[in-house]
Amino acid sequence: MSKVKNLAISLSKKNVFLRKIIRGTHNFLKRIQYKIVTIGTKIDDKAIMFACFNGKSYSCSPKAIYQYMLSSEKYKEYKYIWAFRNPEEYNELESNKNTILVKIHSKQYKKYLAKAKYWIFNYKIPDYIYPKKNQVFIQCWHGTPLKRLGCDLEHFDNVLNTMKGIKKRYKIEASKFSCFISPSKFASEKFISAWNLKEIGKEDIIVEEGYPRNDFLFNYTKKDEENIKKKLGIENDNRKIILYAPTYRSDQHQTGVGYTYKEELDFAKLQKEIGDKYIILFRPHYFIANVFDFEKYKGFVYNVSDIDDINELYIISDILITDYSSVFFDFANLKRPIIFYMYDLEHYRDKSNGFYIDLNELPGKIVKTQQEVENEILRLEKEFKYDNKYREFNNKYNYLDDGNASKRVVAKIIDKRR
Repeated sequence: MSKVKNLAISLSKKNVFLRKIIRGTHNFLKRIQYKIVTIGTKIDDKAIMFACFNGKSYSCSPKAIYQYMLSSEKYKEYKYIWAFRNPEEYNELESNKNTILVKIHSKQYKKYLAKAKYWIFNYKIPDYIYPKKNQVFIQCWHGTPLKRLGCDLEHFDNVLNTMKGIKKRYKIEASKFSCFISPSKFASEKFISAWNLKEIGKEDIIVEEGYPRNDFLFNYTKKDEENIKKKLGIENDNRKIILYAPTYRSDQHQTGVGYTYKEELDFAKLQKEIGDKYIILFRPHYFIANVFDFEKYKGFVYNVSDIDDINELYIISDILITDYSSVFFDFANLKRPIIFYMYDLEHYRDKSNGFYIDLNELPGKIVKTQQEVENEILRLEKEFKYDNKYREFNNKYNYLDDGNASKRVVAKIIDKRR
């Protein structure tokens, strides 16, 4: 079966027309299969299906909403279904008697999906799955967008998708939404345009109440910090912590070779210059993590690509280094230093999807060389201030984040339907 699948993918890369036929046939057959599996399934008004990043993790706004509901007696009669790629890794969630784990895309998953009144996801779902008329699909998404999305794309470079195809799929996805969670007026405007919600009469589905995923950044405790440091094995290390979270680049893949990583940060030099004061938590895409030699920098660079919830890394980090990843929007809630290492700014800007914001708004300095990174780390150690520029950034993008977004979102989406 895998050989057939690989052949289909290979052929579809070479021929747009053939790609449409293969994808259309696949979705049609899957749609029929889904209907057969879920025949006769009745909707349970107190059942909620959760999933993050297509079942890859337990994190983000679905996690925050789930934990809030668990904490309130008001929702003690609800049934919570979590879909994971590897559900056995999350068995501790079943300590709550109302929580059920299923393997995503399995027969059991599809049956619960057809049964759950509410779907709370932070990512797109397969084209062949549609909610029933009385089901509520809550799209949380997974961050304030820096890079253009969907119908806002001006150019797109992907061998498996054309620009027209991407926009069509976003429109199909938008037709399924009942609610779309937003952290700000800015984000609401971009979500409406990216999914073309106005054209289909759905701009009023936006729930602009802050990001549930960021509640933890206002409510975490000292014990939470201690637990994550213990998990990483750095509980006895008194050095400061730098979180390095670059975005994934599609050109880090070579045909016949696989995923590669060019060290744009010289970790050996960095260790020599600041290793006595800092350690680095490196969070690359998991494909890159699999080819990076962490053993080479043992005791200085730590692999945190497998930590589900990046919030855990935010709260223990003194500095964030990133580039075009939207992680900085969330991290800015902590009012801590951010360095933007954009060594390939011109290339990325011209070849990528394009940006929604003026980079002059960023709450930190843009640097382009190794030496500038080192200099900025040392400067921030002495001179960092939460200045007016940083304050204006939070006032524009994070003004609704206050630790209570989950409560407001649940009240607006679920309570009013009870």
